[in-house]
Amino acid sequence: MKKIAIAAAVAALSAPAFAQSSVTLWGRINTSVESIKTNGGDRVASVINNNSRLGFKGTEDLGGGLKASFALEHGLNSDDGRQTSSAFWNREASVQLAGDFGAIRLGRWTPGSYYATADYVSMHNHDTGTSEDKLYSGAGFTQTNKVGYFTPNIGGFNGEFTVHAGEGAPGEARGYDAALNYDQGPLHLGAGYSKQGDANQWAVRGLYELGAWTFGGYAQREDVSGLPGKDTRWIGRAAVMYTMGQSEYHFNIGGTKAGGASFNSGRNGGKQWTVAYNYNLSKRTKVYAFYTAVDATTPNKQGDLNSFALGVRHNF
Repeated sequence: MKKIAIAAAVAALSAPAFAQSSVTLWGRINTSVESIKTNGGDRVASVINNNSRLGFKGTEDLGGGLKASFALEHGLNSDDGRQTSSAFWNREASVQLAGDFGAIRLGRWTPGSYYATADYVSMHNHDTGTSEDKLYSGAGFTQTNKVGYFTPNIGGFNGEFTVHAGEGAPGEARGYDAALNYDQGPLHLGAGYSKQGDANQWAVRGLYELGAWTFGGYAQREDVSGLPGKDTRWIGRAAVMYTMGQSEYHFNIGGTKAGGASFNSGRNGGKQWTVAYNYNLSKRTKVYAFYTAVDATTPNKQGDLNSFALGVRHNF
């Protein structure tokens, strides 16, 4: 990440206060060229954005172990230059106070239950683009209007506990999200729970590093039985990575029984698998190739997808 060169336009800021602050520009451009077939239709050549983003982070040391910080993160489509949603800071817009007690955060950000489980084992392209995990349930998945507490790291354990304010909006129920993580040596464990209204999910994750091999997986239980035409279901995914020099070889497979909300399909289930190769040109840049396939148990192949992809990912 690179420090922003502050222009003369901000010279009017208080020099003592500014000297205590640090602002960072960062981001990721991840773009692929793919041959895609969806819903049983014709194969189409496409340029695909894989969750590219641009962000700003700032920290101020307030003394006595207390720090204030902010994060603004914008999702952009690297294939056509447009923003990914009507909200400009659609990935994160938050402010935080942190100290020995942990951290209190307010605003918008991705729920910790997702990062603690599905995202952690999506090693080949970090759960982005056409090869993202299509089966993971977003039941109770809420990003906006949140207040969260982040615990300090104690013996490898840390947690996040968040409440979403419904603010009295029609159909916008209060939401809850919780995540626990353990990272110590080669063992990495996680658990997540989220709930909003009648929808909820919980999941557990494990990942183990054994020399050049990394093995991971998660299991999730989704319950949307309070919604018309929906039901509960189990979802699972297993992933393996083998590294050799600058090369990475990946394989993952997942599936779900009938039920749940995926593919807008009522009680239909599905399975997905991906094989991928990454070559790391540096710590920040890699080229990659993958094949991913989704087989949904829906009428008329609705939700089916398969894609051959070649891409470049650059972090800055």
